[in-house]
Amino acid sequence: MTEMRTSTESAWGRVLLFLGIATVLGVVVWVTHLSGGSPDPTDPHASRVVAAIDIGILVFREGLEAILVLAALTANLKGASRGYQRPIGVGVAAAMIATALTWLAAVRIIDDLGESVPALDLQAATGLLAIVVLIVVMNWFFHKFYWTGWISAHTRRRQTLLEDAEPDGSTTARLWWGLGLLGFTSFYREGFEVVLFLQSYRLKLGNDPVLLGVLAGLFFTSLVAVLTFVAHRRLPYRRMLVVTGVMLGVVLVVMVGEQAQEMQLAHWLPTTEVPALAAAIPSWMGLWFACFPTVETLTAQALAIVLVLGSYVTVRLKERPAARRAAEVATAS
Repeated sequence: MTEMRTSTESAWGRVLLFLGIATVLGVVVWVTHLSGGSPDPTDPHASRVVAAIDIGILVFREGLEAILVLAALTANLKGASRGYQRPIGVGVAAAMIATALTWLAAVRIIDDLGESVPALDLQAATGLLAIVVLIVVMNWFFHKFYWTGWISAHTRRRQTLLEDAEPDGSTTARLWWGLGLLGFTSFYREGFEVVLFLQSYRLKLGNDPVLLGVLAGLFFTSLVAVLTFVAHRRLPYRRMLVVTGVMLGVVLVVMVGEQAQEMQLAHWLPTTEVPALAAAIPSWMGLWFACFPTVETLTAQALAIVLVLGSYVTVRLKERPAARRAAEVATAS
């Protein structure tokens, strides 16, 4: 029975992987068709599709994290405790509404700022905010300690609330509100990060690519949510997070290059061209990968790569002594 269940879960994982690959190939075919067989990176429509893909990846990544937290919260709420899932669900629904209200508030604030702040300065500022959010989302060090601690803290809080429940099993108001708050915070944190990230794309390209990317990300997130909470499938979340993390890494390098160039146009950064690299870096590299022959843009991209890889290496080095001690204890016993 266990082998059959493992085989089924593996099959669902392959189905999700196939759907992801099919979606990417479908988008490539679509862009190729729109461009007459030769995708042009300078085509505004093509850039909107690329932006939608970037947004979809981020929304899906954040959705996976929210599902992991919620799965940890509801893991043991079965049988007689199944009723405790309801306030958590209500909290998630409230967080969805709060995320939508946060989006409206962010749009209103930025649009008001746009009336008094030059467009280049506003785009540079929102782009810088998007970079910070993206680094936080995919940073290995951040997720290893803060995000893992976030799940543990929610799980401990849920356990404390359940231990304080009435002996007869009745749901007190304090327990109901506490579980609802856990559901709210587990979702709203991800939604808030997405809202901040999307403002840069909205200013540059408008609402349509943002909406397309959000819908694509929500589609795959909803699919995983149904498999997790309705079909009760154990999916390869860690592998899925790693794959989306690598994809976000490429997005990060491109965004950092674009952001550095925007800051140069807004005169926030100087522009120091490197003539030797101007011939080595073709123009299409700037169009596709935001790779420009200037000291500032290349340095910014290098720093972003070092930051993410450095944090990963730091965590791995710290894990080795603990893993070695665990292996020694297992061998001794």
